[in-house]
Amino acid sequence: MFTNEPQPYQLRSGKTGLGAAPELGLRAMASHRHSGPSSYKVGTMTEKFDCHYCRDNLQGKKYVQKDGHHCCLKCFDKFCANTCVDCRKPIGADSKEVHYKNRYWHDTCFRCAKCLHPLANETFVAKDNKIFCNKCTTREDNPKCKGCFKPIVAGDQNVEYKKTVWHKDCFTCSNCKQVIGTGSFFPKGEDFYCVTCHETKFAKHCVKCNKAITSGGITYQDQPWHAECFVCVTCSKKLAGQRFTAVEDQYYCVDCYKNFVAKKCAGCKNPITGFGKGSSVVAYEGQSWHDYCFHCKKCSVNLANKRFVFHQEQVYCPDCAKKL
Repeated sequence: MFTNEPQPYQLRSGKTGLGAAPELGLRAMASHRHSGPSSYKVGTMTEKFDCHYCRDNLQGKKYVQKDGHHCCLKCFDKFCANTCVDCRKPIGADSKEVHYKNRYWHDTCFRCAKCLHPLANETFVAKDNKIFCNKCTTREDNPKCKGCFKPIVAGDQNVEYKKTVWHKDCFTCSNCKQVIGTGSFFPKGEDFYCVTCHETKFAKHCVKCNKAITSGGITYQDQPWHAECFVCVTCSKKLAGQRFTAVEDQYYCVDCYKNFVAKKCAGCKNPITGFGKGSSVVAYEGQSWHDYCFHCKKCSVNLANKRFVFHQEQVYCPDCAKKL
């Protein structure tokens, strides 16, 4: 019979929010140059070009080159610039711009919605289309580590198992206290064990080699074995899932049992295996017969479970025995 040995789990680490929690671990970086779907270049015109939109001469003036066209700063703000989410004003070519999920801010407008702390170069939490600093994120929004019970804030390495979250360094073996992190482990109730501690503490040990059975084990008469250890004593054939016979704590495949162990029928001289036809055996005076081979020497009537006479190593029915 096969045993169902537990299989180790392995978690992934992450720096993002869990479930419906806010997105964590993000860092906005302000830039002079637009980083969205279209890019542009700001400079001072040295050649004779006119603004693509208003046709004013740009020579000696600041201009913006975008999508192969040249335009003045005023036309850029009017026709090309992104609109700041916070102040709703154009983000000019000379302004630093913050870009997050197809939304744009002036770097000075990218700030915590609660305390207004600037966040252009800091980690932040995004929730319900609003931006918050770590301190202002509500306790309900910050998932708490199951190990240290402290909030998991933006940028923290974390692991999750069955909707519970830990700091990566807080996810430790319940026995040796070593960090499991994203390594393999075995859950046991509310506890978690590294592979080594689980083998030492819980795993069954093979009857033959005395080593831990971590997978692919079998059980016979309430004793555990590795599948590769449960073999025929004669030919070493694996017996898991195969028919076999046990004789005095030794295990034999069908072929080896027939050839080397089974008694031979006094009638047909073939092995008595107990398998298939003739599973019932008749034994008398140190000899054995298949039940279908135990018949009268003279009239051939089958004598299994009937009265018989044993005379000169032969079996007779009572009637034939009287005529001897």
